[in-house]
Amino acid sequence: MDSILDLLDGRSLKGKLIRPLNPADGEIDVVVPGFNGVQKFLFPEICCVLMPNDENGMFHSDNSLLHEEITTYSGKTYHVLVHEEQPHPTGFFGLLVAEDTSCRLIFFTSFGVKTRCQQRVVGEILQAKGLISPDAMQHALNKQQMLKKRRLGAIIRDNVALPKQTIEEALKEAEKSPRIPRGARIGEILVSYGLVTQEQIEEALSIKQKNEKKKIGELLIELGYISEENLLAALATKFRVKIVDLTNLAPNMKAIAALPGDIIRRLNVFPVADRGDRLQVATSEPTEYRIEKHLQLYTGRKIEMVISTSKQIAAAIARYYPETGVMGEFVSNLYMDLEVENVGKADALTESDSQIVNHVNMILLDAYKQRASDIHFEPGLRDDPFQVRYRIDGTCHVAHQLPSFYKSAIIARLKIMAELDITEHRKPLSGKILLKHQANRIEYRIETTPTTGGNEDAVLRILANSKPLPLDEMGFSAANLKAFRAALAQPYGIILCVGPTGSGKTTTLHSALAHLNTPERKIWTVEDPVEITQSGLRQVQTQSKIGLNFAEVLRSFLRLDPDVIMVGEMRDAETAKTAIEASLTGHLVLSTLHTNSATDTIVRLIEMGMDAYSFADALLLIVAQRLARKLCDTCKKPYHPSEDEFATLVQLYGADWFQEHNMKPYARDLRLMNKEGCEKCNGTGYRGRLALHEMAMGTDKLKKAIKKGADADELSFLAIQEGTKTLLMDGIIKIFHGLTDVDQVLKVCSSQTMNGF
Repeated sequence: MDSILDLLDGRSLKGKLIRPLNPADGEIDVVVPGFNGVQKFLFPEICCVLMPNDENGMFHSDNSLLHEEITTYSGKTYHVLVHEEQPHPTGFFGLLVAEDTSCRLIFFTSFGVKTRCQQRVVGEILQAKGLISPDAMQHALNKQQMLKKRRLGAIIRDNVALPKQTIEEALKEAEKSPRIPRGARIGEILVSYGLVTQEQIEEALSIKQKNEKKKIGELLIELGYISEENLLAALATKFRVKIVDLTNLAPNMKAIAALPGDIIRRLNVFPVADRGDRLQVATSEPTEYRIEKHLQLYTGRKIEMVISTSKQIAAAIARYYPETGVMGEFVSNLYMDLEVENVGKADALTESDSQIVNHVNMILLDAYKQRASDIHFEPGLRDDPFQVRYRIDGTCHVAHQLPSFYKSAIIARLKIMAELDITEHRKPLSGKILLKHQANRIEYRIETTPTTGGNEDAVLRILANSKPLPLDEMGFSAANLKAFRAALAQPYGIILCVGPTGSGKTTTLHSALAHLNTPERKIWTVEDPVEITQSGLRQVQTQSKIGLNFAEVLRSFLRLDPDVIMVGEMRDAETAKTAIEASLTGHLVLSTLHTNSATDTIVRLIEMGMDAYSFADALLLIVAQRLARKLCDTCKKPYHPSEDEFATLVQLYGADWFQEHNMKPYARDLRLMNKEGCEKCNGTGYRGRLALHEMAMGTDKLKKAIKKGADADELSFLAIQEGTKTLLMDGIIKIFHGLTDVDQVLKVCSSQTMNGF
C-alpha cells in the first residue's frame, strides 16, 4: 500500500517507501509513480509522511499517550495520538485518530509542524463525569487499536453498555460547560476543577500574605499540590484555549517579526503563528487578561491566546529572540546599574510596584540612549492608549503605546521619582529626576499639568551631564567663528545669543564660557535650571519660591568681583537693564533672549525701555541661531541639481547678495546631497542637528544706527552690508556644503525673507 508525502511546497505525493522510515536518517527514498527511479526527499522538504501500518509497534501500548491536534505548514490539520517522550530532534511519530483513511501511522518532521495542541478526547470527558472507570477506558483503547477505524465513542458504547444518549448528553454538557470569567481567581478555578482543596488554597494564601509578589499558582506548584502542566491543562479546558508544545515547534518567522523582543520578554509570551486575521501567541498565564489587551493595543490586531509552559516559552524566547546589540545589552543591564538619586516612597501605585518601576526606567533610559531631548507622556481619553513620544532631532516620534490602565500609575511613579506631591492633580508641578546609569549621570527636568478627562500629562527634558563642545566644533562658518572669538576677546561689553526655545542658545554660551574659562578669570553664571556644569565656573540656580530671581542674583554678582557674567535669560526689563549696566562697568556679560533675529533683538530691547545709547555702547555681538536636521552621514547621496533648483536657492539667498558674496555659479560638477534612509537614521535620512547662525557685530555704523532709532529693516540691511549673513544665508551655504537640505532650512527659517535687501 502506498504512503503519502505531505510536502512543504503544498504538494501531496503517493509512493512506496524503499525502507522503513528512520528519524535519524534525515531523508527518505520513495518510488513515485510517473517519476523514473527512486526519488530522495530530505526532511526540510517534508511536512509529514502517512504510512499504512504501525510497523515498529510503538503504539501497541497506550501508556503515556497524548491526543494532539497538529497543523503543518501545508495548512493541513491532523488529530493524532503521540507518546509523551520521543527523543527524535528531526521529528516524531503519531497515530491518526478518528480518520477515515487507510494510512494510520504518521511521521511529522520538525521542519513541517506549525502548531501542536493537546486535545481533550471523549474518553477523558466521560471519565471526568464518572460515567466510565479507568479500567473500562483502557479496555476501550485496547479494543480501538484492534479495530483501528472505529471511533472511540462507538467502542465505549458497545463494550461498556453505556447508552448512546448518555454519551451524547455528557458530550453536550461538556461542550456547554460555562467558561470561568476572566477575572476569576486562580484558586477558584483550581478548586472548581478538583485539582486542589479549599484547605490547600487557604494554606497557599497564608504564605502569599508574607510574600505578596508570589502568585497563588506558583505557590501551589512549590508546595507540590499541582504541576504547571496540570494547572495549564485545567485552565485550557475551562477557558477553551489550546495547549501548544513549543519544544518541536518550527519557527514562524512572520509571527516572530510581528512582536519585538522587549515586548516578548516583558510579557513573557511567544508568538506561535500569524494567521492573517489574527496573531496566535503562547502564554503561561492565561488568567492574565491584560496580556491579550496589551498585545491587541500594540499590534492593532486580534490576538488568539494559546497556552504553553513557562519553561518552553523561556526556551523559545532565548532561541528566537537573543538579546544582542546595543538595546539588548542596554535593557539587560538596566536595573543592575541604575540608581535613582531622589525617590520617595511608592505608596500610591495601582499596578505592581516592580512592573511600573521597570516600565518607567526602561522609557527614561531608552529615550536617553536614542538621543531624545524630551519625553512626552500623553494619557488618552477613557480607554484610548497611553502614548509616549520622544523628541529626537527636533521632531516628535511615537515611541511606545501602553494600555490605558497604566496611565495613573506611571504618572504617579514619575512624581515619586521627582519628589512631587502625588495627591495634587489640579495644578502644574515642576521638579527634576536624577539617574545614575553605569558611568552616566542623567538629569530629567519634569513638568506635569492636568489635561481633559481627568488625566495628567508629563513632559521630561533630558539634561545629560555632558561637557561643552569647543567653539570650532559648534558648526560656525569661518567668518562667524572669527567674529565670535573676536567678541569674546574683549574685556567688557555684552554678547547676546537669541532664538526660540530649544535652539541651542545655552549650549552655545557654555561653549563660549569654556573658551573663556582660565585660572585668570572669575566667571559667575545664574541659570534656571543649571543644565551644564563646568569646573572653574561659579554657578547659581535661581529659586523663585524665595525671590532669588535673575535680577537679584545679578546684583549680587556685581559685589563678587567677577570678570565674566553669564545670565541664563533676560526675562524682564530689570534683568536686561542690570546686565547692560554691568557690561558698561568693566564686565563681559553673556546672556540669551527669545527673539527671531539679531536685528529684532535690538528693537525688542529698545521697546523694553533700554537706553539706546547705553545699549549701543555695550553691544559687542548678537548671535541668532536655529537648529536644522542634519543629513545622515552614513546614507546621504550626492546628486546634480537642476537649474531651476539652483535658481530657487539663489533667490532664497538673495540674487544680489549671492553675487556680492562671491558664491559659486551653476556648473556641471555642482553636487548637493540627498537624503536616503538607513538603519542608523531609522530610515529618516536625517541624524543629528546642525546650527545655523546669524551674527550682527557691534560695528560703529550699526551702533550709530541704533542711537538714531533705525527700524528693523534698516538695521538688517546695514548688518548685511557690515558682513552679517542671515540665518537663511547660512543655511543655504550649508546646503551647498552637503550638510542639510532646503526643506530643513526653510522649516527653521520660514519667518525670514529677502524682500528689500
